[in-house]
Amino acid sequence: MWPRLREAPLGAEPCRTMAGRALLALLLLLAQPAWAPDPYGEECRSKMYPPSGPTFKGNIPTYVINLDLPPSRRWDDLMRDKKTELKTVVQNIKDIANTFFPSGKVVDIVDNKIAHLTATLPYPFNEELQGIANSSGIPLGEIVIFNIFYEIFTVCTSIVAEDKTGKLYHARNLDFGLFLGWDVKNNSWTLTRELKPLVVLLDFQRNNKTVFKSTNFAGYIGMVSGVKPNLFTLTMNERFSLDGGYVGIFEWFLGRRDGMWMGFLTRTVLENATSYQDAKDRLAKTRLLAPAYFILGGRNSGEGCVITRSRTAALDIWDLDIKKGSWYVVETNYDRWKPPLVLDNRRGPAMKCLNQTTQENLSLPAIYDVLSTKPVLNKLTVCTTLMEVYNGHTETYLRECPDPCSPW
Repeated sequence: MWPRLREAPLGAEPCRTMAGRALLALLLLLAQPAWAPDPYGEECRSKMYPPSGPTFKGNIPTYVINLDLPPSRRWDDLMRDKKTELKTVVQNIKDIANTFFPSGKVVDIVDNKIAHLTATLPYPFNEELQGIANSSGIPLGEIVIFNIFYEIFTVCTSIVAEDKTGKLYHARNLDFGLFLGWDVKNNSWTLTRELKPLVVLLDFQRNNKTVFKSTNFAGYIGMVSGVKPNLFTLTMNERFSLDGGYVGIFEWFLGRRDGMWMGFLTRTVLENATSYQDAKDRLAKTRLLAPAYFILGGRNSGEGCVITRSRTAALDIWDLDIKKGSWYVVETNYDRWKPPLVLDNRRGPAMKCLNQTTQENLSLPAIYDVLSTKPVLNKLTVCTTLMEVYNGHTETYLRECPDPCSPW
């Protein structure tokens, strides 16, 4: 079980204490034998849709992002409504940085050095970041760091599945905030809780017509989940690797900028790709700053895959294969040819519940049930997104994982 840790003594630094507690919990979980049953596992959920009850935290608002506007003005309406919540999250990130680097030099570097590097980002992203900083009143460097966090701290579960009629479904749990402050009083990750008010559905339009839709955090200009109506659906999951996002980000700081930010690539693909195959090729071949998993769904039978990426190449492309009985793909944060960490096996429960559902009974509500089953649903889960490529259907629900619940 997740250990019940005592409150910090009066005067202790709260973030450092929380980080220490998280590390202690991790060590305790790692000490479990590989054969130990998941203490948070449960039977596959059913009839969780339409969302209600203790695992449902609320709906999210929709905003139009007008691509015909100058990049620096596109996010003004959203920032007008969400700048207070964004400032709360950015301050939390700064507090964590100051805990580990009390001199304040890290925040000073962010505010004074990284801001100047924004000009090295490709158009229109550089101007959009500047516009968000202007609209929110948050220093540009801190807006850049807020966007960088999604390159290295996103832990998710994504599913693409095809029913017996050839209809495709795409869904994901967005899990975020690992080791970024454990709130002992509320038994939750601080950043995960603070991010929920920032979740929005964005309708990117050109000439008053939808180009694509995305579930996003206000202030983040990349894309982690999206649908291009009648063409494809796309989600992005972090891939843990020694040659990870930190390496690419440091290279970017030092002047090597031939790799693309994951979120910028998914945004570019959603905006510009003209077909499922075009999107697949771009996601497989573009050099990246960080390794990643791209989970892609199309509109025709068999169009679904997981692209496992290093920073330089596609290591594996796992396609749906209906004739061989592979009617779904599931990606968490581990290569499919390797077992997941014993302390973080979301893949097994998700596959078990999909198999129990059967292809004949597949639907978005059935997949919502899968994503509502612990530990697929866990303390890091911010929201659940359900997508169908047809007409660009997408729906997102904020989530809560009542105790007892896995920390990740």
